[in-house]
Amino acid sequence: MKRIIATGIALASCVLLFSACQKNTFSVSKRPVTLRLAEVHARGYPTSLADAEFARLVEERTDGRVKVEVRPGGALAENETDAIEALKVGDLAFTRVSAAPIAEFVPKLNAIMLPYLYRSADHMWKVLNGSIGRGMLEDIEKSGSGLIGLCYYDGGSRNFYINKPVHSIADMRGLKIRVQTNQMMVDMCSALGATGVTGIGVAAVRGAIESGVVDGAENNWPTYQSGGDYTVAPYYILDQHTRVPEILIASKKMLDRLDPADVQIIKDVAKETQEFEIKKWKEKEVASEQIVRANGNTIIELSADAFAGFQNAMQPLYDRYGAQYTDIIQAIKNTN
Repeated sequence: MKRIIATGIALASCVLLFSACQKNTFSVSKRPVTLRLAEVHARGYPTSLADAEFARLVEERTDGRVKVEVRPGGALAENETDAIEALKVGDLAFTRVSAAPIAEFVPKLNAIMLPYLYRSADHMWKVLNGSIGRGMLEDIEKSGSGLIGLCYYDGGSRNFYINKPVHSIADMRGLKIRVQTNQMMVDMCSALGATGVTGIGVAAVRGAIESGVVDGAENNWPTYQSGGDYTVAPYYILDQHTRVPEILIASKKMLDRLDPADVQIIKDVAKETQEFEIKKWKEKEVASEQIVRANGNTIIELSADAFAGFQNAMQPLYDRYGAQYTDIIQAIKNTN
């Protein structure tokens, strides 16, 4: 009888130990997850501020189950192309990049980046927040690239900045211009008689201009100012050739490891941060322009004839990149 009781106690102990192990295993699987977000821009830049707001809301809405560690200033990836590659293989969870390099995986995105397509920032946002923009984000996820488009951020209008004055298309001939890693941007420069140079990260543009690797670049007011490019390329040409939106993207491999409910929270939170970023962008744009003008830089507004020359030179790009998407382009033009 004593042996039976002892055996029973031993079995009960094993059951309790097994249950405890199960509970411990369960609690480990529910341990908070920290995911990394790469940002090439410096801390305090509008997109970096939006990244931080995204991180704050994700942790708050998931009750701490998911934390996002934002690493700005190129700490995790020197350029946007490297960040995208890291997301594809699951080494990073999130990054904020321009739509231009994403178009290498989703060519349809070129249709919303064609030069001189939008009448204004308001026009662009009506397109991006409508069926066209939503469809583009869905196409990123369906592309098989391993990327998930979460939301759009403002990137302002892009303008050329050069180390010599440019008043007409003739002045562009022979110039070497740093552009994003996107073939359409390279072709845009070619159409203007210039040479588009890729592979130079945002943080390296100033040095590339200073050393003569390129004669200039093209970007928005905040990037022109915050990177110090305005100190080596004093001529800013207000042609507003493109309005290329920024996109907050996620790694499908990383999100697939999370609870689907938390993934949905992440997607919802990302969209909430859009208005936050737009507000910060407008504030930074005004401040950057003031700094550049105070420095004595030459801001060149093209004459009507010169502007028409830039526009007309873009027809080959519309023929090459827009031929398949004439319905989208027309829908964009018709958006009011």
